[in-house]
Amino acid sequence: MTRRHGYALLATIVAVIVALSTAIYVGAAAGNGTTDRTSLSGSRPARPSAAPASAGVWVGTWSASPVGAEPGTGTEGMTGRSVRNVVHTSVGGTSARITLSNLYGRTALTITHASLALAAGTATPAAEVGTTRRLTFGGSTTVVIAAGSQALSDAVALAVPAGSDVLVTTYSPSLSGPVTYHPTARQTSYAGEGDLTGDETGTGYTEQVDHWRYLTALDVLSAEADGTVVAFGDSLTDGKNSTVNANARWPDYLNRRLRTALAAGRDLPRYSVVNEGIGGNRVLADARGRPMENQAGIRRFKRDVLDRPNVKIVVIDLGINDILRTPGTVDSGTLLAGLRDLVRQAHARGIKVVGATLMPVGERVTWNDAREGVRQTVNAAIRSGTVYDAVVDFDRALRDPYDPLRLRPAYDSGDALHPNDSGYERMAASFELAYLKGSTAARL
Repeated sequence: MTRRHGYALLATIVAVIVALSTAIYVGAAAGNGTTDRTSLSGSRPARPSAAPASAGVWVGTWSASPVGAEPGTGTEGMTGRSVRNVVHTSVGGTSARITLSNLYGRTALTITHASLALAAGTATPAAEVGTTRRLTFGGSTTVVIAAGSQALSDAVALAVPAGSDVLVTTYSPSLSGPVTYHPTARQTSYAGEGDLTGDETGTGYTEQVDHWRYLTALDVLSAEADGTVVAFGDSLTDGKNSTVNANARWPDYLNRRLRTALAAGRDLPRYSVVNEGIGGNRVLADARGRPMENQAGIRRFKRDVLDRPNVKIVVIDLGINDILRTPGTVDSGTLLAGLRDLVRQAHARGIKVVGATLMPVGERVTWNDAREGVRQTVNAAIRSGTVYDAVVDFDRALRDPYDPLRLRPAYDSGDALHPNDSGYERMAASFELAYLKGSTAARL
């Protein structure tokens, strides 16, 4: 080898070493949050993460099922407007990703910009300065979601704290109605004219709504949780009549109980808790529309439970609307067969099922002895252990001991069916946290 060739080889080796060192440094900086390539604000980077972005597992930190087509959005959708959804996290993480749904759209939904940020406070569209991140889908800021489909974003590095409000904003410039939404969110979200995905002030958001648009999930890469608990039910799980912006649904209270117990050193699984409740939902029947709105539990179970990340436990509180809304009334055997079908689906994925008894509905005009008989028969089967792996007795926890066909007055929101905040807290308190451990199969 000549001296010239030796120098050339040495120079090449040095160049490779420098390039590798630079790549390692840049990758490490991006992973621990010390650099910010996706900030829209141009200001300071995100707060440092507690762990590298590669640490932990993906879990759900918030979710909401797509329910139907938002009235009044049949043609234009949200054309030329920004939607800023506000959601509340159950656990924290070092990276995040979202799922957007166009399940009830009739044409393709084009999102040209989307962003994620930490909220500056409660009940505000303003973002915490420096936390706004541009979201991409397959590397592009634009995503086209076909009618009836959904899209998962790429992960973005951001330290998302547990128990925080997160802003997820989308902008669509083209006709794309109707809007897929989740009504009765009990959380104020916002909308405004133009592309406001990078707006941290929130001043452009002139519309307030009590529902979520397009957004159905927020996942985090978390070192705080090893799995996800999904609460699957109807309006009682959705939190109807709970205080707006207070996160007072029973799954919220359950998550806080679990976080407190873990902080106190209890030997319990480290799980997140997400809510897949839909007001009026039934086990066996869809509602109106094409495609059917308020999809039956047995049809939406795969999407809303089985396909969620790292689901370990599902809590099912479903069935009262089958009794209440079926003409005449549903047959108890048919309803129980539907519930057992949900259990079989979960067991096929190794997911443990905790089931709830059906709570009283009071003296409603449409209630009668036949319907009450079905409720009692279903509850007896649930309590016998032949339906679920474990049972949480919401009926016993909330019924009036002096009039068992009614809710206890202290827990009644006023309609004799839905609890108030205290009632939802009582539901969560009646859940034995030890049920989160193990995986004993029901005797089906």
